[in-house]
Amino acid sequence: MTRTEEFTELRPMLFAIAYRILGSVSEAEDAVQETWLRYVGTDTVPQNPKAFLSAVVTRISIDVLRSARVRREQYTGEWFPEPILEDPYDDPERAAELADSVSMAALLLLERLSPLERAVFVLHEVFGFRFAEVAAAVDRSEAACRQLAVRARRHMEAGRPRFEADRREREELAARFVDAFREGDVDALRELLAADVSVSGDGGGKAPAFRRPVVGVEKVCRVFAAFAEALGTTGAVVEPHEVNHQPGVVVRDREGLVAAIMVLDVLDGRIQAVRAVANPDKLAHLGPVADVWALHREGIQARRRRT
Repeated sequence: MTRTEEFTELRPMLFAIAYRILGSVSEAEDAVQETWLRYVGTDTVPQNPKAFLSAVVTRISIDVLRSARVRREQYTGEWFPEPILEDPYDDPERAAELADSVSMAALLLLERLSPLERAVFVLHEVFGFRFAEVAAAVDRSEAACRQLAVRARRHMEAGRPRFEADRREREELAARFVDAFREGDVDALRELLAADVSVSGDGGGKAPAFRRPVVGVEKVCRVFAAFAEALGTTGAVVEPHEVNHQPGVVVRDREGLVAAIMVLDVLDGRIQAVRAVANPDKLAHLGPVADVWALHREGIQARRRRT
């Protein structure tokens, strides 16, 4: 195979590694592109292109993450990963690890790890790389990588919520949620939400978002009832869609432009948390983005006219 053919074949895996390390689609795509430039720019002919390219994209991602940490600490409001609707990489033998590691909850847990811990966890626990390969990728000894993996695994297991694995049940619950949301049916929503359900949002200062999470079934029901009213006023629509291998919703304006993404955490047959991403910078890779501030103003004006 030529280098172009090798890289094209491995590109989905390289993006999947970078995305899990960085939690950003745009930064992951840049890391993959830089990996390609380094690959074609070297005279080295690797015996194992998969190991070589994985090591390169990992090192680039670690460097990017270190600088990104500073920007995220200065981020306006709550920071969530950039959502993806489809994961380009598929490995049936590691389907569970891949799906679990890309959920919003897991990506937020990964944010608590150091860049090295995160890289080691992703390579070994998610993608199944041997410690010798991991050590070569992060330029540490195998013993050090084993210690990093233990610490990372401990942190992840301590904070990991146990979401339901039954995909059909989650999809049915998400469909019921969308119907209740569209109708503003508070009673139906109340049946779907956990008592301590929370709703939080990432607007990045560029879109309306909650200043702090809204917690409790009654408060959350009122929030979604208000949302439903705004949808009817502005002509926006909600579409059920898997987001980061979780049940979710895509909100579009009347022109079909993406306004927001919502992800549902499900446990014991109830929705435990809803995370919304409305920052247009984090939605641009999904298609043309709506002016959410304009939708917000339109909803407020319509409410004032009615009162």
